Amino acid sequence: MVVCPQPEAAESGIDILRAGGNAVDAAVATALAQTVVDPLMCGIAGFGTASVFMPGAQVHEYFDFHSPAPLAARENMWEHLLEGETKDGFGFILQGRVNDIGPQSIGTPATLKGLEAMHQAHGRLPWKQVVEPAIRWATDGYFVRPGMHAFWIDEPSMGRVGNLERLQYCEESRALYCRPDGSPKPIGAPLRNEGMAQVLRQIADEGSRPFYQGDLAQKMVSHLQSLGALITLEDLAQYQVQRNKPLVGTYRDRTITTNQPPGGGAMLLEMLNILEHFDLAGMEHNSPAYLRLLSEAMKKATIDKDRCIGDPKFFDVPLDELLSKDMARDVADQIRAGHRYSVERVNPGAPVPRDTTHLSVVDADGNAVSLTHSLAMPSGIITPGMGFLYNGCMGVFDPRPGRAGSIQPGKSRFTSSCPTMTFKDGALDIVLGSPGGTQIAMGVLHVLLNVIDHGMEMQTAVSAPRFSSTSNSIDVCNRIPRTTTRALEADGYTIGRNPYNYTIGWVHGLQVQPDGLHGGADPGRDGVAYKLRMDAAH
Repeated sequence: MVVCPQPEAAESGIDILRAGGNAVDAAVATALAQTVVDPLMCGIAGFGTASVFMPGAQVHEYFDFHSPAPLAARENMWEHLLEGETKDGFGFILQGRVNDIGPQSIGTPATLKGLEAMHQAHGRLPWKQVVEPAIRWATDGYFVRPGMHAFWIDEPSMGRVGNLERLQYCEESRALYCRPDGSPKPIGAPLRNEGMAQVLRQIADEGSRPFYQGDLAQKMVSHLQSLGALITLEDLAQYQVQRNKPLVGTYRDRTITTNQPPGGGAMLLEMLNILEHFDLAGMEHNSPAYLRLLSEAMKKATIDKDRCIGDPKFFDVPLDELLSKDMARDVADQIRAGHRYSVERVNPGAPVPRDTTHLSVVDADGNAVSLTHSLAMPSGIITPGMGFLYNGCMGVFDPRPGRAGSIQPGKSRFTSSCPTMTFKDGALDIVLGSPGGTQIAMGVLHVLLNVIDHGMEMQTAVSAPRFSSTSNSIDVCNRIPRTTTRALEADGYTIGRNPYNYTIGWVHGLQVQPDGLHGGADPGRDGVAYKLRMDAAH
């Protein structure tokens, strides 16, 4: 089974499974197809993190391919430009928006090398065969889907650059994705990307080496430096994928495995540890009391993230403290006693970003992959003739020196991405993850609680209304009734109502049941859950 937000990419993964590939082959093929058919959400010049579980080989590890700051970056280089912080803590607003769009917003591209490392370690089919579906989509074309178009025309206010401006930023992007008047191509419009197809053909033949140390690297760096980017050939040549053990926790009768910092796994486990001290199954789902309880746990985890989660190569992340069951019990007692946590922000106000994409795969042998990858907020830049957008990873770094998220050369910034698996009685139970900026961990949390505490099957669990609190506001999707939020407002809470019915991440996952695999694709995107027999897709 393959579950992801893009039908074309899921089809590519299924084709690879049908051809005899394993879950890793299918995941890599799906991810590469996603870089073609959802070009603002992800790309080969992006970043990501993936959980790989292969019980027959006794393998359970994470491939972390975060996008580090260029070696030319300096801790205080943007301190004087600080204007504010996004409401949810997923970025900083600087004068000129130099961290948010354009050449200086680009971190070292990582996704291609990460996907190649996964395939080299655990793939079964030839690399060229796994890359082929992405080449086919770029050559033969696909069309603008409703979810894709909605993202393109989304216009964040109060400081962040809108997605349409990213589409229009350079001539190459306008030619690919916009009409002559500069407006984005409409739903159903055909898209082809021969420049990216050519790059992928070379990668299929030669692997990632040309991209990191060869002619493609030379072409990228020459163009980017002509624009004033920080990226150098040395950044590309020395980039290495990290292979890490899972971060492991427990919740009720489940073992939870997720990713290490600077990923969002620690936030997820901290929230689960706190909520384990409450009888959620005995509470009315999405009642005022339920919203208050989860929101306080979310705020506490957000405070701790801001304070002490960063790249462990540069910052001592106190995981023993963050994941302490004793600390969680104390926090639960404080919440039960009525304590309210306060999240500090610098001139907050910008809305929640909704970039990134995800895939979940399980094959016939029980191998599983949960992979989240992204461009952050895309930089808007495409090197002429190459077809792909570069990441905008520098936007999340804290421009203030001396903090967990401060800029340092070669340092990776925090990401809420937390591809997660759960195990019950030692057997794989749930595989899931989500796109959605800093709301990723919150979306994954909701779905885990919906399945484990509320007994929902996966499609129901990912479709249920969600809310989040990564600031001093409780942000709710529009399907949570106003009678619920009025009760919270009467109790002194600030409510932010999102106009979207499906938001707070777009979770895609599957559950392993005695009668087979059950997938769940978030209705807020164009997602699907495809089984190997295409007539079994839903």
